[in-house]
Formats: sequence, C-alpha cells, structure tokens
Amino acid sequence: MLGEKTFNVLIDERDFFIPLIIEHIYISSIAVIISTILGLGLGIFISQYKYFKLPVLSMTSLIYTIPTIAMLGFLTPLTGVGNMTAITVLVIYALLPMVRNTYVGITDISHDIIEAADAMGSTKFQLLTRIKLPLAIPIILTGFRNMVVMTISLAGIASFIGAGGLGTAIYRGISTNNIQVVLAGSILIALLAFLADQILINFLKMVKLKKYLNLKIKSAVIIVFIAIIFIVNLTGKQYDIAIASKLGSEQFILSEILKILIEENSDLKVKLYKGVGGSTAGIHEGMIKGDFDLYPEYTGTAWLYLLKQKYEPDHDKLQAQLEKIYSEEYGIEWISYYGYNNSYALTVRTETAEKYNLQKSSDVTAIADELVFGANYDYYERDDGFYAMADAYDLKFKKTIDMEIGLRYIALESKEIDILPIFTTDGEVLDLDVKILDDDKNFFKKYMAGNVIRKEILVKHPELREILGRLNNTMNNIEISKLNYEVNIKKRIDSDVAREWLIKKGLIKDNENNRNR
Repeated sequence: MLGEKTFNVLIDERDFFIPLIIEHIYISSIAVIISTILGLGLGIFISQYKYFKLPVLSMTSLIYTIPTIAMLGFLTPLTGVGNMTAITVLVIYALLPMVRNTYVGITDISHDIIEAADAMGSTKFQLLTRIKLPLAIPIILTGFRNMVVMTISLAGIASFIGAGGLGTAIYRGISTNNIQVVLAGSILIALLAFLADQILINFLKMVKLKKYLNLKIKSAVIIVFIAIIFIVNLTGKQYDIAIASKLGSEQFILSEILKILIEENSDLKVKLYKGVGGSTAGIHEGMIKGDFDLYPEYTGTAWLYLLKQKYEPDHDKLQAQLEKIYSEEYGIEWISYYGYNNSYALTVRTETAEKYNLQKSSDVTAIADELVFGANYDYYERDDGFYAMADAYDLKFKKTIDMEIGLRYIALESKEIDILPIFTTDGEVLDLDVKILDDDKNFFKKYMAGNVIRKEILVKHPELREILGRLNNTMNNIEISKLNYEVNIKKRIDSDVAREWLIKKGLIKDNENNRNR
C-alpha cells in the first residue's frame, strides 16, 4: 500500500520532481568534475613529492570526519546559501577517495616497471604520463566510482541551504508529515546513485579489458560532462525574485501564495527556496547578502530572536520600531501583514491532560519532572524560547528532545514526548486528540505574520508594493489553520492549496489557464 502511494506521488507530482532531478544531477556533476580535477592533482602531487603525503592525506581524512551539517553551518556565513556552498561542501567530502586512490594507484606500480622505463631514458614527465597514470587508471576509476556515488547520495543536503535537488522533497515531506514524499525523494536519489554506479562499473570493466581506453573515448567522457552542465544551464529557469521559506507547511503555503500572486499579476518570474536550512537566521543572512529577496516572517520572531530586543507589550510600538530597524540597518522593508497571530501554546495528549488534570500551563509545574518535552531545534536557541518559558513557569522536565519541526506531532502521538510548544495555527490541532493549555501567565508573545522584502527589489520592481499590499489583513488564525490542515493532514499539494485560497479571496482569477498550470 505504501509503495503504491509513493508511486502515485511520483506520477501525480512529476512536475515537482523532474526539476529537482535536474537540479540534483547539476549540483552533483559540478561537484564531481571539480573533485576529480582537484583530487587527481593532489594525488599526483603527493605521489611525486612524498613528504607532503602525510599532511594532505591527514587533512582530507580529518575533514571527512566532520558532520556535513556542521560543515554547512560553518560555510554558509562565508559563502552564502545556494549552489556555491552546497557544491563546496560536496567537493570537500569527495576529495578523499580521489586523492587516496590516485596516490595508491601511482605508488603501487611495480618497481621493476619504473626501473625499466628509467633505463630507457624516460623523463619524469614521460614516466608519469605514459607509464604511471595509464597503469593506475583502474584504481583511480574505482576511487572515482565511489566518489560519484557518494556525491549523488550526499547531494540531498543541498536543499538544506536552498540549493535545490531531491533533498527538497525529503525535507518537505518531513516538514509536512508526508511519508510518501520522503520516500519518493529518497528512492529517486538512490536510483540516480545506482544508475551512476552501474555505468561506472561497466566502464571500469572495459578499462580492465583494455578496451575503449584511447584519446577519443576520454575526450567523449569530458564532452558528455560539459554537455550535461550546458544543457542544465540552458534549461534552468531564469527568475527575477527569489522567495525563501522556513520549514513547515505554513511557510510553504505562504511562499506559494507569494509566488502565484506575483506571477499572476506581473511579468516577473519567481524562484522558490523552500525549507531553507538555518531557519530564521539562515534566511535573514541570505536576505542581507542578496541570496533571497522576499520571505514570510513573524514580528515576534524578528524582534526577539533576530534583533535580540526586549519584548514590547505594545505591539503597534514594537512593529514601528521593528520596521525602522529593518529599514535602516538591513535595507529590508516589512511590506504586508496577513492579519493573524501565530503564537505558541503548550500542548499535551488529551489522556495526559486528564491524568494530571491539566488545564493551564502553570498546572504543568508540579508534574514536569514526569514529562518528556520536545521541540524544534531553534526553539531552544530563542531568547523567548525554551529556557525563558521554563523559567517563567518553573518547569524542570524529566527530559528534553530536539527534533525536526515536522516530527513533533508524530513524537507526541507515539508517546516519545509528552508535551510540546505548538504554533496556534497548526493544522494538526484540528485533527489530533490533544489539549491546548491556557497560557495563564501570558508568557507567549504576539507573532504577527507578514512579509519582508529587500528595498533594492522594490526600487527595481515598484509594482511589487501594490501587488503584495493586497495581502494585508486577508487571513485570520482559523483560515491559516485550515490551510495547514489541508497540507499536513489531507496531504494536498501546498501550491494547490495556496492557489485555491487566492482564488477564493479574489486575488487571482479562476480561469482555465490557472487550473491547468
């Protein structure tokens, strides 16, 4: 049943998956080419100058032990989000097999062969290019094969920093609790890696049989790689506006609303970066650097988490100060506010609430040491997050767990956690048997949803001010909860849900072109 549903997802959403496959091949191909050139160069270098062997191999091995997520976190502030950082990380991790196999292939050649070539008067260059490298090719190609498969598999992390690829499907599936999308993305990555492996296995057999190993074949391989990159670049969509979103169905829906609204009311082309890694901080950094132009944000998050400001109870005053700081310090403008407040609330299973007679958040204080608390990663980093909440309500939990935002309700249902902070607009609360506790100490602040855009983009495309302004006060908490419900519970495509809402609100026309897009 699950396999059939996954297959249906691949067929029904092929327009979503095909561009991701192309992006995945593109990112992997670039990384493979760069890694091959660098790896061969370093491998040849340390085979000729062996006193560099230990530092080079030690460094590449050491880098290999660093978690990829940590490497992304280190490089993103330096190189920004998108393809450049993703390819850089893939190249770094792909170097070891190429360097090591090139070195081993060259240095493991029989000493008798080297002596015979020396006796015949071969120069060092001739010895390398005519004897060592040709004999080392089978071992080098084995390293190349391992490197290609590893790179294709690892390229799934690219979407974590907005670079696209099939990892986008995996992260989106996790964020919206859609296991079929997760499986579909995983299967496609595995299939690409398997196909690449089979092609290289057959090529390696040809080399071992000493067939097709001539200049024409080697040139053809290079031409194929270049052609792939050229074709992908030609077929890649050009865009005028880059819209980012954090993880979660709500952010995906809002980003789709922005994209559809802009493209239906202008000639501008939009590129979406959904579920960007680093969440709020990562996207904000991308906005400052110009990697992104527009994204949905919340006033409380921007004020407390990004600006590290003391909370201002007068939200109108907070909003005015927030807009001023964003404009003057970052060149970013708050362009429109939807009209709903996506705040937090503590939530437990109904059976837990009944067992301990929990009605309000302060009721948890007495029994917190019996409960396991779970939340998304950045909730523990926010000044208005876990530690402030625990201090306000004097909560000392039995255990705390960090998890991906889309896994919170699954963990609650499976009893891996007992209590969590939900967003008050979550669609799951309309479907699951949970109890939302009253925030009796008024700890949780206002998080009014709006959009932020780089002022440079407004100058370049002034029509955006009027287009995006149409979103002001168009949505309340019940409406956004229902939209989230459609995606998270009914497993509908976020772009379809967004389009239907825009049509219902009269913000775009319901015509034949819309329905077929």
